[in-house]
Amino acid sequence: MAEGRLDPKDWQGFRAQAHRMLDAALDKMEAAGDGPVWTPMPDDRKAALQGPLPHEGQGAAAVVDHLQALMPYGVGNTHPRFWGWVHGAGSPGNILPEMAAAAINANLGGRDHGGIYVERAVVRWCAQSMGLPESASGLIVSGTSMATIIALKCARDQALGAQVRREGVGAVRLVGYCSEQAHSCVARAFDMLGLGSDALRRIPVDAQFRMKPAALTDAIAADRAAGFAPFLVVGTAGAVNTGAIDPLSDLAGIAAQEGLWFHVDGAFGATARLSPALAPLLTGMEKADSLAFDFHKWLQVTYDAGCVLIRDPSTHLAAFSERPDYLAPATRGLAAGDVWPVDYGPELSRSYRALKVYAHLIEHGTDALGAVIAENCRQARLLEALVQAAPDLEALCPVALNILCFRFTGGPVAHYDALNAEVALRLQESGLAVLSTTKINGRLALRVNITNHRTRDSDLELLVTEVQKIGAALLQEGVDGQTP
Repeated sequence: MAEGRLDPKDWQGFRAQAHRMLDAALDKMEAAGDGPVWTPMPDDRKAALQGPLPHEGQGAAAVVDHLQALMPYGVGNTHPRFWGWVHGAGSPGNILPEMAAAAINANLGGRDHGGIYVERAVVRWCAQSMGLPESASGLIVSGTSMATIIALKCARDQALGAQVRREGVGAVRLVGYCSEQAHSCVARAFDMLGLGSDALRRIPVDAQFRMKPAALTDAIAADRAAGFAPFLVVGTAGAVNTGAIDPLSDLAGIAAQEGLWFHVDGAFGATARLSPALAPLLTGMEKADSLAFDFHKWLQVTYDAGCVLIRDPSTHLAAFSERPDYLAPATRGLAAGDVWPVDYGPELSRSYRALKVYAHLIEHGTDALGAVIAENCRQARLLEALVQAAPDLEALCPVALNILCFRFTGGPVAHYDALNAEVALRLQESGLAVLSTTKINGRLALRVNITNHRTRDSDLELLVTEVQKIGAALLQEGVDGQTP
């Protein structure tokens, strides 16, 4: 047997501990709907994590004990009443490829091995499912934030030429455009790419929170007249606050007419394309020069896993490929298999994320995943109807996909913001449900995002009842805008 210094001395004993851990993981997932949604970590557990660096190992059994002790204190997103942020709920099947990936322990930066071909297959499937050409290049990345940086670097380098990689952006004043509802990762990408977040123009939205095409055209014209160099339009497919989808066809047309790169931020909304009923909402996304989306949200792959697709592989390659001597390509051996993932992104050391995506798609198929997405959208409309039927609740935005923002309306209007903030906190702290808050047209809202395949209609009915109950209790306590 191959046995290194860190291998178990007793493989049978180690197997027993590994099976104990696997059973604990499966028990947790099987009981995902039991108990509180969120359990804060107790102070004594936090204190235990402040212990000294271990110099003497404790063995596998102790590791399993430590891991099991930590398992109750997650975010809560596996629970059917977790709706606070756009988190997927995961699936038990993801445990299997995670075990295989750990055993293989492959670096997906490059070289000629099986993981590279698995990732290429997943990227090709993604291009097919999102309507981009099969020739599109792409990477499986940590999430849409990293995907956005990669996509926008391609756009920047295409606009300025290959020399920008050596000389920097110089005096050229590049500007790009997104809606007021676009995710903050776009502005962060502008910052990290040396463009400055002020170079990202926020375009007004309509009553459905979608970017106004006429306002975009006006902004481009004004910037050109002022000596700026427009280079990018970002369309949002599923705004984080409301789920709104920008008019992607119109934006694609404007980008093409103006000679600008068209990027779509589809972090969760792009995957609605897997539902035949919802796919028409995303018409125009197939015209994107680049697309960013996540598997760990609506597709229920365990964290972390996202994807970037670039329509033109040559542009993608030009933005990142540069090999030192020790990574020189070869036609034979382990250094063969050109082009490598490192030629398409900033990371040489990359985990085998593609394996869990591959396994998830093999296990469930896109039809089942699309059906989950359609069901969540139906549930959002159900919640909207329940809110509209309640005399002391008010919807603050229309349901575009799977998100509803609403508020409790008891007591003085001036105290609605503080009252609803306390409702959200009491729901979280009670463990009954997790939802977040946001601002809609300046008003604090309870935000319910349903990207959870375990959510039942009865959970939503319970939510409405509990919001009303907590709101009424707060008014009874005299909490009219002040946290007790």
